[in-house]
Amino acid sequence: MEFTTGGQLEVRLTPDDVGKRVSVRRLTGDSAPGARFADAVGVLTSWDDGVLSITRRSGETVRVDASSLVAAKVVPAAPARRRGPAANFPELARVMARAWEPVESESMGGWTLRAAVQEVPREARPGGAVVGRRVGFTRRANSVLPLGDPGLPLDEALSYVRKWYEDRGLPPYVQVSTGAEGTQEVLGAELAGRGWESEVSAEVRIGALAPVGDLETGGADVRLARSADAAWMSRYQRSEVPGAHVVKVLESGPSVWFATVPGEDGGRPAAIGRCVVDGRWAGFAAVEVDPAHRRRGLATAVMAVLARRALDEGASAAWLQVEDGNTGARGLYDGMGFTVHHRYHHYRSAQTQSA
Repeated sequence: MEFTTGGQLEVRLTPDDVGKRVSVRRLTGDSAPGARFADAVGVLTSWDDGVLSITRRSGETVRVDASSLVAAKVVPAAPARRRGPAANFPELARVMARAWEPVESESMGGWTLRAAVQEVPREARPGGAVVGRRVGFTRRANSVLPLGDPGLPLDEALSYVRKWYEDRGLPPYVQVSTGAEGTQEVLGAELAGRGWESEVSAEVRIGALAPVGDLETGGADVRLARSADAAWMSRYQRSEVPGAHVVKVLESGPSVWFATVPGEDGGRPAAIGRCVVDGRWAGFAAVEVDPAHRRRGLATAVMAVLARRALDEGASAAWLQVEDGNTGARGLYDGMGFTVHHRYHHYRSAQTQSA
């Protein structure tokens, strides 16, 4: 990390640089050898009362006392990756949104409020009354996607968001992305400052599609269909209540394909997967394998067959999402050449509109 100009360390940041990507070096107060300085690179999300907040690519926020700075400057946006397809954040975010459409949505300026819920019985009470509850299918389909200005002051926009989700029996979530040019580190800092908490984070990875299509299938019997039938749904593990709202989200997108590897004796499938083709992009999701059939290459086979179909439809690039902590999937996708483009985080408000 280079800070010097003519051999001099310089602090070349001001509060006017909030929202820019920066690199800083600070004193740590640790006298141990090699521990005197600490460096941080990320987006400067705030500068309040002499304290800088810097959000790293991972979404982690580092707070730095301005008095501890020995060097600081604005740096260029992270360079484009040399492997895989070129992609900017707005394009990729919109492609991902089209591949996972909610049942209901509402636009608020550049924000989209999304919901995919179903009323289900909760319990029977004396007298025969049944108390229902509303179940949302995934945070992605039940959160705000902010891809621009909401058209309202932020506090007013968040108040409307809380009311909108409260009316639908859902907790209010805002999906915030970090780690690429044009992502939303400043919004994340604004939400955190208002008590919103980041609950779940995931990586968005991209890669070239052709190498996935070239992978060996090992002779697996991978069958493709345009809809998620009962057998496919019986293997899918992401839905507590596999109702019509789940099917609607799963079958949304410009060109959707479902892959199934049949199970033994007509039982539940050994493996499944889903792919949405949208122009040059193919998005993979719901790749699941029966635990009894793991380590047999079935996940690879499912993705290879889906990739070949996407290539036939003109796609050349691929994307997928991996939640933090899913080390097995990370290893699989590392081997296929997928690299991290950015991350997203779901911020939840503990405050309700009526509170």
